[in-house]
Amino acid sequence: MAATPRFHNDAVAEPDSDPPHDPLVEPAPVDRKHPVDETLPPLKMFTSGLQHVAAMYAGVVAPPMIVGPAVGLTPKETAFLMGASLFTAGLATLLQTLGIWRIGARLPFVNGVSFAGVTPMVAIGKDRGHDGIAVIFGAIIVAGLLGFLLAPYFCKLVRFFPPVVTGTVITLIGVSLLPVAFNWSQGGNARADDYGSTTNITMAAVTLVIVLALRKLLRGFLQQIAILLGLVAGTLIAIPVGITDFGAIKDADLLGFPTPFHFGAPQFEVAAIVSMCIVMLVCMTESTADMLALGRIVGRPADERTIEGGLRADTLGSAVSPLFNGFMCSAFAQNIGLVAMTKVRSRFVVAAGGGILIVLGLVPVAASVIALVPLPVLGGAGIVLFGSVAASGIQTLATAALEKGENALIVAAAVGVGLIPIAAPDFYHAFPKDLLVVLDSGISTGCVVAIVLNLAFNHLGRGADQERSEPETETNRAAPAPVAAH
Repeated sequence: MAATPRFHNDAVAEPDSDPPHDPLVEPAPVDRKHPVDETLPPLKMFTSGLQHVAAMYAGVVAPPMIVGPAVGLTPKETAFLMGASLFTAGLATLLQTLGIWRIGARLPFVNGVSFAGVTPMVAIGKDRGHDGIAVIFGAIIVAGLLGFLLAPYFCKLVRFFPPVVTGTVITLIGVSLLPVAFNWSQGGNARADDYGSTTNITMAAVTLVIVLALRKLLRGFLQQIAILLGLVAGTLIAIPVGITDFGAIKDADLLGFPTPFHFGAPQFEVAAIVSMCIVMLVCMTESTADMLALGRIVGRPADERTIEGGLRADTLGSAVSPLFNGFMCSAFAQNIGLVAMTKVRSRFVVAAGGGILIVLGLVPVAASVIALVPLPVLGGAGIVLFGSVAASGIQTLATAALEKGENALIVAAAVGVGLIPIAAPDFYHAFPKDLLVVLDSGISTGCVVAIVLNLAFNHLGRGADQERSEPETETNRAAPAPVAAH
């Protein structure tokens, strides 16, 4: 007998194992593959994958650019770290999108170097040279293995992520990323003489207008790669303006391989391991929220098994990354915005991006071509990308029945706490440095507050009794439902 429909009125009733209708995307017809599992023509696959690489490139190379000089590496050694980070990000992305056994979310999910670990890594390795890098790598290996073991248990938190929580977290992801775009728009380096100059900000604005115009005027495939076209156009305009740096191409090697343990065998120090384990838990929390966000956007809600596979790919990628001189890997939320904007949901497109990252890591001169895109140009496009993530969160909150119970209060408190690191960056300056790993992440703090308040108001005591006595609400219907195993 057919199961009772659990969907919105405009959805077609399907068996309980299928995902519910989502207002963000159109459901895939039942007579063909889900768009997540579709392969595209080679040219479209490559250009769409390249667009993902362009969106994430600065985020991948920024941590090694910060950590390398801080620990005392030479510019050439820092460049080696950057290439290794691109290579390991590609490996982790392939593991995440294609999957092996029960490892990998098998969603269009991009992995790269986590920014959450930059501060503790600098503290661990400051002025220690190769020994500092070896200690950092040893701590990441242990943290990655611990996270891999915890993944089957951590993924069970998905039941505590109804739309009132996921919508809040997705919104915070987008809002937390916007300052990154603003920083890029100003030039990216606050110590530079031209930081925040009218030239930089004008270039960001020009790129933003180009991207919006292309999205409005183009159709079909060209509309889907509007971000990439906008970056190319913005870079070409930036050449006569004088903010495009060709030095990276001149200094880049033609070929290079991230030699295993280039800086020496990993070293294991207890304090460093504890710090990186905390970072790993933060990354797992953010990755869980990112998978829930991406699952809704692509029309394949992330269930416990999907999140478990995604966390295993994150943590295994992190544990293997130091072998090739890379850092901790986690989800890149900016690429979620790209998926939402382009509506290209194929995980094989992102896998193509992972392949491009590997090539960039092995061919430094090719990586330097991507590096030609000036940060102000990237910042202009980033405003659209990151704003798209926040808009997806707001759409999710629209299904969260904020008029019911204390849901509006949950959102208000979680968003308020999550905005503290953005609105007042020095708010927690008196707290212990180890706590700052969590407190300085608005996504993590907002996520924790939303989960705790949802438990308190909707699952415990009077709130739970009221929830059981009331008919099914929009919140219940919109919660991620189990999907068929991949």
